[in-house]
Amino acid sequence: MQQIENRKKEFFKGDKVLWAVIILISLFSIFPVYSASTNLQYIVNTGTTTSHLVKHALFVISGLVIMKFVGAVKYEYIGKLSSILLVITIFLLLVTMFTGQKIDGASASRWLKIPGKPISFQPSTFAYLMLIIYICRYLTKKIDRERLPAENILYLFVPVLLVFLLVGKDNGSTAVMILFVSLVVMIIGQFPIKYILGFLGVSAVLITLFMFVALNTDLIKNNRVHTWMSRIETFSNTSKIDNIEDESLKAKNYQVNQAKAAIVHGGFLGVGPGKSALKQSLPQSVSDFIFAIIVEEYGLIGAFVLIALYFIMMMRIVIIASKMPAFFGSLLVLCMGIMIFVQLVINIAVAVNIIPVTGQPLPLISYGGTSMLVTYLQLGIILNVSSRIQILDEEGMGKKQSIHEINDIA
Repeated sequence: MQQIENRKKEFFKGDKVLWAVIILISLFSIFPVYSASTNLQYIVNTGTTTSHLVKHALFVISGLVIMKFVGAVKYEYIGKLSSILLVITIFLLLVTMFTGQKIDGASASRWLKIPGKPISFQPSTFAYLMLIIYICRYLTKKIDRERLPAENILYLFVPVLLVFLLVGKDNGSTAVMILFVSLVVMIIGQFPIKYILGFLGVSAVLITLFMFVALNTDLIKNNRVHTWMSRIETFSNTSKIDNIEDESLKAKNYQVNQAKAAIVHGGFLGVGPGKSALKQSLPQSVSDFIFAIIVEEYGLIGAFVLIALYFIMMMRIVIIASKMPAFFGSLLVLCMGIMIFVQLVINIAVAVNIIPVTGQPLPLISYGGTSMLVTYLQLGIILNVSSRIQILDEEGMGKKQSIHEINDIA
């Protein structure tokens, strides 16, 4: 019996509460995805509900395996590799600009297909993750030494703005998230305020220039700036939609209205699993708007339970970050949590029509491989750090080693 307990302890390394929440959300995701996948079968005309269920289940299993694997690798090594991986993902972003594809009815060429394989992925999601890890590493490496302005510009500002511009061409919401989270990381990482203000100034100039060129010239081919403007216009003119002649604006408003109708239809208790009446008429019901389907089928009670699980996840992440004596480990955990939290808030805010449509999936639930696998990667890093805390506590090192000594390892 003791041997079984030891094996369980060895397998579920890290924060046990976080493990439980991840598994619960992962298992729950199967039900709304299976229900909403009828939209892909009958409206988008891709696959069957069974094939989509199997595909989603494989992504969940693969994600858990990846999370377990990442949890077994020292997070310091991940930090050291981040600069190389960031360069690779930037290269993939450049390739995507010229060879990117659209899948499952998407309107942007964000996917890169692996040659000879029926597999596609979004390089922007991996670039986002590698960039944040790289920033955490940069801000905590040799923390006692004051860096020259040229170093900060070359090794921090340039990578952030380069990824932002490359992603922004086809994925505006993710690009904005990249810029916002990067700024938050700098603030939390105690980056000098004068450089943060300089970064904001440079970013504002580049964004303005990018928008001007995209809207008024043909230099940036197939950009989605007009789509962003349409979505903002649709959101701000909802009450006047009948007077708008642009059919794309009406379509976007239709999407939001269907989501709101699904939420209202669900009421307090919901209509029951698989019984959504609006999943086939709501575009992207299996991904971007899956929260609306969850509310319709499981009601406000189900939505509250799901949000409560996410809240517990965020609380455990904050606790892990606060317990880690190494600055790099603490900052890394907090930033991984911020990435998940921002994506979560944006997805729900779009579903309830608080902000314009963005196309951000619901973490661990929305159908789609790249975003889900990256979320499991983030959680694997967090569990990695939490398992290190347990080791330090067991060896009595947590209070004996200074922050600087542990940071030297990273």
